[in-house]
Amino acid sequence: MTVNATSSGMRPIRVGLIGAGNWAVRGHLPVLSLLPEYEIAAIQSRRREAAESAATRFKIPHVLETAEQVAGHPDVDLAVVLTTAPQHEAGVSAALAAGKDVYSEWPLSTSTALSESLVELAQSSGKHHVVGLQRSLSATNRYVRDQIANGYVGKLRSVRMHVSMNYFQAELPKALAWTAPPENFSSMMAIYAGHFLDALFAVVGQPANLTALTVNQFSEITIIETGEKIKTTNPDEVVVTGTLVSGGIFTAHFEGGKRNGSGVQIDITGDKGDLRITNTAAFGDAGDDFIIKGAHGDLPLEVLPVPDSYNWQPPSELPSAVLELANLYVAYARDISAGTRLAPTFADAVRTRTIIDLIEHSSKTGIRVDVP
Repeated sequence: MTVNATSSGMRPIRVGLIGAGNWAVRGHLPVLSLLPEYEIAAIQSRRREAAESAATRFKIPHVLETAEQVAGHPDVDLAVVLTTAPQHEAGVSAALAAGKDVYSEWPLSTSTALSESLVELAQSSGKHHVVGLQRSLSATNRYVRDQIANGYVGKLRSVRMHVSMNYFQAELPKALAWTAPPENFSSMMAIYAGHFLDALFAVVGQPANLTALTVNQFSEITIIETGEKIKTTNPDEVVVTGTLVSGGIFTAHFEGGKRNGSGVQIDITGDKGDLRITNTAAFGDAGDDFIIKGAHGDLPLEVLPVPDSYNWQPPSELPSAVLELANLYVAYARDISAGTRLAPTFADAVRTRTIIDLIEHSSKTGIRVDVP
């Protein structure tokens, strides 16, 4: 059900959704229904039946025809753009033109230049702008970041991250065929590398330079339902190594199309201790929770439970990947009410996209590149 009041007595933030796809129904709508800071006011989709189905399930009062209608509706304070990456610009522009705060799913757009123009548009509007890089705000990542800042590992020496998933194989369902063309910037590197690199650097500090290798091992994609063949140059294997601004070194390996044993492992080594973060899934479902282990000196690693204070959202049975999104929405609500700057903005999207551009450039040229 939609919550209509907040514990503080402030009016809920009224949300209009532009897009009613799988992530809207699986992620955003359950989160917005969970959080008392929000009220779901309107929804729109190119497939009206999808919007009507979501409206019935989540008791959304207004089913609208266009993004402009959502953005301009008097009951909407925040327009949430959940269409595919090539469609984000239209939804973002409509929201800002209507004088509304705007959330855009990651990737912000299909190119760095277009993303930069959206940053300029959003900043000149004076409205709040948020991008869906929610992993940096997960309870796990905020806790690990604080542990490092508080000296748990001492001086950080090295970071190693491996992320693999069984998605982005040589076969795709028809509903995801649009992710195959490189110009749509919806590949494994765009989505998984973008999310995880943003989160990693939020925890351990930003990179100073990097060297990368990107490889396309599934150059022909078969659409499961039709047998259609689509050529693609999207990388499904990416290795990045470099130096952090702090002086430590990092390595990140992203592996699409992994058949068995996929998941996440991050090892953080300092001169006084170690941390290890693991999950059996790169996109966590119910029960797929991150486990943090750590140790000082020569002791064996032991589990470090995340204190309850790091969980910003009410208790629920939502999957771990969805709870990361809940933390982002709580951050934006706090930004509105308290003037903080917790939620990632369009400028953060450009920073992450720039790092991906540098990864591609390094792989093509074979040279180490500095990160601005």
